[in-house]
Amino acid sequence: MKIAILARNANLYSHQRLAEAARERGHEVDILNTLRVTLNITSHRPEAYYNGEKLERYDAVIPRIGASITFYGLAVLRQFEMMGVWPLNESVAIGRSRDKLRSMQLLAKAGLGLPVTAFAHDPKQTDDVIRMVGGAPVVIKLLEGTQGIGVVLGETEKSAKSVIEAFRGANVNILVQEFIKEAGGTDIRVLVVGGKVIAAMKRTGAPDDFRSNLHRGGSAELIRITPEERSTAVRAAKRMGLNVCGVDLLRSNHGPVIMEVNSSPGLEGIEKATGKDIAGTIIDFIEANARPGKTATRGRG
Repeated sequence: MKIAILARNANLYSHQRLAEAARERGHEVDILNTLRVTLNITSHRPEAYYNGEKLERYDAVIPRIGASITFYGLAVLRQFEMMGVWPLNESVAIGRSRDKLRSMQLLAKAGLGLPVTAFAHDPKQTDDVIRMVGGAPVVIKLLEGTQGIGVVLGETEKSAKSVIEAFRGANVNILVQEFIKEAGGTDIRVLVVGGKVIAAMKRTGAPDDFRSNLHRGGSAELIRITPEERSTAVRAAKRMGLNVCGVDLLRSNHGPVIMEVNSSPGLEGIEKATGKDIAGTIIDFIEANARPGKTATRGRG
């Protein structure tokens, strides 16, 4: 097969491992800088160009679209879909997962466990929002944040109110969530491929940091998840429509709750923590499922 990987930084561990695993299985791989792809949107003849040269036919595309370029990245992926290229994750599913508010609404409708979450536009509703999630401490999240950036812990009602009002004063959209104290600064990243859990790790935040992101100095270790956690991760991936994703869970007193569903999960931390060939499993899934034009949306939506 001929596979394209859409990624801005070809040297990242995840991208190198995916390319390596594909080449080991005899496939041809091109890592394309997403921002250098140009689209020719023409009736009946959608085309894509890279550095001025027309891209020839690919059998599959692996989208590794960074959060900062979601809009353009999804436009490029839609073009590939309309050209009949099979995507590992479809554009509609990625867009769904990147919209934190929409994804939580969809997961809530599906009956999946979530932290109590509030969203409001009017800064005058700050007291009501804090009360809605059970009072301080509360977690305040930028809707556009990623990798722990834009996540603030309001430890008291006064500090939480100040942060919320500051963000809203700057016209920034935020979510306010209950703080799951019993999680103890740890979360669980569950990797789902093709509707099956293939690996899980426990992430622990750096000292004095309630966030457990590895990018923020956290650490990871192998963990055995419960049947309920496994079911929650699989159902979340299915609801988002993602073939490959990382589902981040917290262990609360009322069962697992979903923090986020990540459509471009990093592979380095979970491969090193579990010793599993995650990249190889993803390529195996592509081999078994990639077919020309076999895209549910085909660029629609």
